[in-house]
Amino acid sequence: MEESKKYITTEELRKHNKRDDVWISINGKVYDVTNWLQKHPGGEELIMNLAGQDVTDAFIAFHPGTAWKYLDGFFTGFHLQDFRVSDVSKDYRRLASEFAKAGMFDKKGHFVFFSFLSIAVMFSMCIYGVIFSKDFWVHLLSGAVLGFAWVQVTFLGHDSGHYQIMSTRRFNKFAQILTGNCLTGISIAWWKWTHNAHHVAVNSLEHDPDLQHLPVFAVSSSFFNTLTSKFYGRKLDFDSLARFFVSYQHLTFYPIMIVARVNLYLQTILLLLNPSRKVPDRALNIIGILIYWTWFPLLVSFLPNWNERILFVLASFTVTAFQHIQFCLNHFAANVYVGNPQANDWFQSQTAGTIDITCSTWMDWVYGGLQFQLEHHLFPRMPRCHLRSISPVVQDLCKKHNLPYRSYGFYQANKKTIGVLRKAALQARDLSIVPQNLLWEAVNTHG
Repeated sequence: MEESKKYITTEELRKHNKRDDVWISINGKVYDVTNWLQKHPGGEELIMNLAGQDVTDAFIAFHPGTAWKYLDGFFTGFHLQDFRVSDVSKDYRRLASEFAKAGMFDKKGHFVFFSFLSIAVMFSMCIYGVIFSKDFWVHLLSGAVLGFAWVQVTFLGHDSGHYQIMSTRRFNKFAQILTGNCLTGISIAWWKWTHNAHHVAVNSLEHDPDLQHLPVFAVSSSFFNTLTSKFYGRKLDFDSLARFFVSYQHLTFYPIMIVARVNLYLQTILLLLNPSRKVPDRALNIIGILIYWTWFPLLVSFLPNWNERILFVLASFTVTAFQHIQFCLNHFAANVYVGNPQANDWFQSQTAGTIDITCSTWMDWVYGGLQFQLEHHLFPRMPRCHLRSISPVVQDLCKKHNLPYRSYGFYQANKKTIGVLRKAALQARDLSIVPQNLLWEAVNTHG
């Protein structure tokens, strides 16, 4: 029976990495997923980033056990001739199997209920403070409460995007549109599009959209060579404007984080109104965004004057800056690379590109579980209530295979992130690294 099998080599598999010819291997069996590409719930980019490779570990990370039965319809009849499983992958798959048998991917505890309850309380407090109080400080506090509610809503939307927080897929989709579009004004379709790509290509300067922030930020001098974003399909020009902003990015980081939501609003609108890009549930997403831009301006209009309205919005945005900063802390100071993600190095790439934040148990709610960033990246379908308990196991596995496990306190993580930004900023000013530009020289002062 073994002799009758048809085989192809890893090199032959790599040739099938075009959008009209997409093959992948899972557990050594080769599948043609070309026709599935546009139907994939996680988006095309997630598959294209790993096209032509064995993607077993990534498949295990993102799919429940029930997904395996659908693979037979894509089987090419070929097996991978030189298929090998590394020791670290064997251990990773063993852990994933043990967690699945223990029901850890299904047991969500009570955090979903308490999260919804806390969000409802915070929104109620904000609305009451704005409408029924005439005190300036109450209005300002209400803005801050709204900001913290948005933070918690975003964590819940993140959870619903990775696994079912509700009893059925239909209710889960409702939760996604509610938490993402209706309550925060940020499209769940946009989040899935970018976030899934980020997970697969974590800290690839060409493939990870979460690192592509030119002209405002550059975490590596590699951006000075004008890289091409494989995600957005355009060049990331390092022009005179980018050089100017990047040269001071360690000083502008926190102020920009305060208004970072504006960029998310803009990205949402650009995606939903782009007729050339396929957007799942586009109509539902647009309706949800319209609901947000109805209730939020209406709420702000109840404030007595424009000064208070601006300060209210600024207070809410300032609180949400904590979350934007947290996401940067998880990756900006980690290892980065240029090129395609390598599926065979799944565990290694996740450890290289992520940083945990050390905190007390009572702070888990504040961080939304994402202080355990490596644990989340390794097991994205795992509910956040289990991430702290599996952390020691992940640490042991990293130690066993001599892989980095980085976990810093909030202050130290900020210090390292600012250090990375400052290093790139000083490099951007160095004419021996970046070609001289007369326009930049005319407006820049060397500090």
